[in-house]
Amino acid sequence: MGEEKNRGVAEVMARGKLLRMKAGNGECSYASSSTLQRKVILKAKPVLEDAIKKMFNSGEFPKRFNMADLGCSSGPNTLFTVSNVMKIIQRLCHEKSCKMPEFQAFLNDLPDNDFNTIFKSIPSFYQSLKDGANCFVSGVPGSFYERIFPSKSLHLVHSSYSLHWLSQAPENIENNNSIYITRTSPPQVFEAYLKQLDKDFSRFLQLRSEEIVTGGHMLITVMGRSIRDPYGHHCAFLDLLSKSLIELVQEGLIEQAELDSFNWPFYAPYKDEVETIVHLEGSFDIDTLEFFQVNWDDRANDDDIYFDAYSSGKHVARTIRAVAEQMLVSHFQFGESIVDYLFERYAYHVACHLLVQKGKFFNIVISLRKK
Repeated sequence: MGEEKNRGVAEVMARGKLLRMKAGNGECSYASSSTLQRKVILKAKPVLEDAIKKMFNSGEFPKRFNMADLGCSSGPNTLFTVSNVMKIIQRLCHEKSCKMPEFQAFLNDLPDNDFNTIFKSIPSFYQSLKDGANCFVSGVPGSFYERIFPSKSLHLVHSSYSLHWLSQAPENIENNNSIYITRTSPPQVFEAYLKQLDKDFSRFLQLRSEEIVTGGHMLITVMGRSIRDPYGHHCAFLDLLSKSLIELVQEGLIEQAELDSFNWPFYAPYKDEVETIVHLEGSFDIDTLEFFQVNWDDRANDDDIYFDAYSSGKHVARTIRAVAEQMLVSHFQFGESIVDYLFERYAYHVACHLLVQKGKFFNIVISLRKK
């Protein structure tokens, strides 16, 4: 039993190294290239506000409000959600003429996350607090596919753009030069991904049900899809990355076997798949489930007549690189020059795609109440 547990911990640590966002503050770092993720948080904010209102419609806030942000990463978005929650509760307390609670904010991500950058930003965050608000921030390294908090200790759990990452990619699948589900993928590829989602999301719900108080809420935002068909265009950005990797194989920069053995540890669910897993697991009621879209290039508006496909291609490539570089380098073992070249090719393919059709990420935001 001890050996099995140690092996499980080692596997989690290994996944942590693969799924870590690019650290630091450089041009291609996650901290500098996560404006898309910030826009997603803002789009989901009304659902967050509604969830907090419903939590305390019939009573006062606790003296200490415990919240956790799962998959917090690093950079300017990390404390953004904490700040939003505090402002919402501050406004509600003013309306109810009640005392503002103290806040305990737990920032969770995998052990190899850039927690040092987060910790350096906390003093300035404390200084920005107004009207006597007290908040105590802690970093909590660990996989959210494992228990990470004491029983019934959290009032609110928030997770944005994290739960579409699986605990691992499906193993032993043949996927025809693709790193994700495409129309050329055999049916068993989709089945393997859906099975992994069911396993991971069910476990996530079961674990959080032990950590959240009765009546507490969980707000989850994931990249999903708007149609039942898993072979649609919702993940064209990954098809373009596959195309870029195929070109590296053709130029002799990586081996075909390396590409064949790489599968993206990600799944964009359809709403019915999410609802089914929640109902079957049984610990939570669905309070709200909504959808919204954001452009691949978060800087662009739908009616933007001054569209620059080349600029957008570079911007989207930086966004994806900040997320994907560590995974790709760990698997393919290539150096910085090849990474640069790969994402130059990728930026070109994104630009060509955007000249033909707009690229959009479809997102699902779901508010769950603990039974």
